[in-house]
Amino acid sequence: MNRKNQKGQALVEFVILLPIFIFMLFAIIDFGKVLYTKNNLESKMDDVITLYEKAKKMEGIKEQLQLTKENIQLEQEEEQENKIFILKKDIDIITPGLNLLLENPYKAIVKRVIWNE
Repeated sequence: MNRKNQKGQALVEFVILLPIFIFMLFAIIDFGKVLYTKNNLESKMDDVITLYEKAKKMEGIKEQLQLTKENIQLEQEEEQENKIFILKKDIDIITPGLNLLLENPYKAIVKRVIWNE
């Protein structure tokens, strides 16, 4: 086999593998965004619980979340003796095809249950 055929073979292999590598790169970026957002929501949830325990009012907490301008939604549910706080944020998935596995936009949700005194 001569050198010219080997160079062509390498080019064909590169062209076949390039889309797979690009897909993997974008998928890693998307999963990183999801993990970062979940971690950020966990941190915000700590702040929400602390503010609630101090004031016992939801209005001030919702105003604080709106000041961050991160489009975080706060929901509260009551269940017997417990209060359930839910933070949600939408994340856009940029990887083509990955939005078939994950909804687009993906909804990152963090829940925390506290005992209602």
